[in-house]
Amino acid sequence: MSGDEIPGERIEEKVSLLRKDAESGGYFLNPDAGFVRQLARGLCINEKRYGYPSCPCRLAVGRREEDRDIICPCDYRDADLGEFGACYCALYVSPSVAQGKSAPVPVPERRPPRSERVSMTTRTGKMIDVPLPVWRCRVCGYLCARDTPPLVCPICKASKDRFERFM
Repeated sequence: MSGDEIPGERIEEKVSLLRKDAESGGYFLNPDAGFVRQLARGLCINEKRYGYPSCPCRLAVGRREEDRDIICPCDYRDADLGEFGACYCALYVSPSVAQGKSAPVPVPERRPPRSERVSMTTRTGKMIDVPLPVWRCRVCGYLCARDTPPLVCPICKASKDRFERFM
């Protein structure tokens, strides 16, 4: 087996995990099962290469600190879903795309160049890059840094309208 070969059962396991995670969070996977398997294969390859599942449609640096915004599901998923009906790689799609009522459209890259990312200090004193603004779930306090709040809070499952701008 070459370095990029992934056993079929590992790919199916990844698809199952993606589907379960999407459904538990109120999200939808692309209805094209073959396409989803190919993306799952790419996620598995990147997980094997880097130790984390970076988006298979973007070039990863190979350092978690620099790639954390493109670890699937990426920080740009919700904004892409809201504006275009799918995330950048079209793994996650809107309800209308999932139901076959509309087709996903090409999504432009919204990841800012590294030179434009903003840094902040964590509680441990470590500097990290964050795209602003930061959104806070008013129900559970979950914080996320992205252009728009998530459609569903990953912690308490509150809807997008329950978020407020934090920073």
